[in-house]
Amino acid sequence: MRSRLTIGRLAEAAGVGVETIRFYQRRGLLPEPARPLSGYREYTDNDRRRLRFIRRAQTLGFTLEDISVLLKLDGPHTCSTTHDLALEKLHVVSEKIQALVAIRDALEQMVQQCERSHPHGACPMIHALEQEEARGEVKSAGGA
Repeated sequence: MRSRLTIGRLAEAAGVGVETIRFYQRRGLLPEPARPLSGYREYTDNDRRRLRFIRRAQTLGFTLEDISVLLKLDGPHTCSTTHDLALEKLHVVSEKIQALVAIRDALEQMVQQCERSHPHGACPMIHALEQEEARGEVKSAGGA
């Protein structure tokens, strides 16, 4: 017997909010069931599994557009398409890690300079930031 869930119970079972479910429905990632005469839409375990799939894919860094493609995959070329998407995501993550390591290293240097004594009360961290900004080399972590 298939279990029937209200949107609230589906949200709880999948570990998401009701508004998240509605958002996924608007984006076409999750079908919206028809409204029966009782007025309450009923969701199934398949909907719960689909929601968990979406959340796990997001955790791995896949965008909603990527997830839409993954949800449509079926057939003999599924594995190669999935492989290509995952490989692309792996490259993006590797680049972000390199950028974050560079940011960490720069911050460590600034903290070390700040911990040393410095003349005239000038803050070496502020000075370093001003120099970087003047050269146009300050990059945000979001742009990494």
